[in-house]
Amino acid sequence: MSERPLLEVEGLEKWFPVPGGGLFGPRPKLRALDGVSFTMQRGEVLGVVGESGSGKTTLGRAVLRLLAPSAGRIAFDGTDITTLSRHRMRPLRPRMQLVFQDPFASLNPRMTVGSIIAAPLVVQHRGDRAARDKAVADALDLVGLPARAALRYPHEFSGGQRQRIGIARALILRPDFLVADEPVSALDVSIQAQVVNLLLELQQRLGLAIMFIGHDLAVVGHISDRIAVMYLGRIVEIGPTEEVLARSAHPYTAALFAAAPVPDPSRRGHRVMLVGDVPSPIDPPSGCAFRTRCPHATSACAVARPALRELSPGHSVACIRVSA
Repeated sequence: MSERPLLEVEGLEKWFPVPGGGLFGPRPKLRALDGVSFTMQRGEVLGVVGESGSGKTTLGRAVLRLLAPSAGRIAFDGTDITTLSRHRMRPLRPRMQLVFQDPFASLNPRMTVGSIIAAPLVVQHRGDRAARDKAVADALDLVGLPARAALRYPHEFSGGQRQRIGIARALILRPDFLVADEPVSALDVSIQAQVVNLLLELQQRLGLAIMFIGHDLAVVGHISDRIAVMYLGRIVEIGPTEEVLARSAHPYTAALFAAAPVPDPSRRGHRVMLVGDVPSPIDPPSGCAFRTRCPHATSACAVARPALRELSPGHSVACIRVSA
C-alpha cells in the first residue's frame, strides 16, 4: 500500500469579491484559484511556477489555511482542514510554516533576531526562557548564523542573512511542511544560489516537504522533485521535474520555458511567441483559460475546460491536443 500523502488538495477554489455589478445582480468575483487539485508526499519538493497573477501565492497561503478556501478540500496528513476554526487549526500550525518573499518586510525591525525567531515558541507556549534561548541558538546554527546574531536587529544584516533568519523562524517548530513563497526573488543573484542550496540541504536533513513558489525556472528546476505550472488560477501541467523540463506538453509551459534566458547561445531553442494579454480572472475565458493566447487554439478549446490527463506516469497535462 502506498504511503498516505502529506497534503491532498481537491478542487480548491478561492474567490475575492470585487466592486461592481448591478444593484440587484450578483457581485463580481476574482477567481484567484479555479479548481486546483494535487498531492504532496512527505519529503517532496514541489515547484510552482507561472506568470504574475497566476495564483501561486494564493495557493501557498490557501493550503496553509491563511486564506479560507471558497470551495474544494484540503487535507493535511489525513486531517481535513478545509473548514477548521482557528482554535482547531492551532495544534497543526507548528507542522506547516511559511517563508516570506521579502526578508526585510517580514521581520519586525523593533525586535531582536532572537525574539523574532523565538516568537513561534512563545505563541505555542513551548519551553521556558532558557529552553527557548537554546532553541534559537540551534536554529541560527542550522541556517549558518552565529548564536550572537540573536542579540542584533534585522537592519544589521544583509538581505541573504535576513532570509536565513526568516528560515530559522519557520523551522524552529520543526515543521513537516514548508511553503517558500519566492524566497530568493528579492535577493541579489549572487546570494540566491546560497539560499536555495540551504533550503535543499535543510530539506534533506530534516525530511521537509516544501512547496517552492518561484518564477525563475532555473532555480525551481534545481530544487524541485516535481513542477506544477499554473495559469490563471489553474494547474495546466504537473509532473516530475526532468520530464516537464524535457517534454513540456502544454503550450503555455513550452512558452514559459522558451522565454527563460539561456546563458549559452548555442543552446537557445526556438522562442514561442504568445499573442494578446493575460485575461482577467474576473471574467476568464470559457473552456481552456489559455486559448486566447495559444497559437494552437481551435474552436473546440472554447467548449469545455480540459481536465488534467496523464501523459505518462505522474505527468499530467490539461490540453485537448495532448493524449496519453
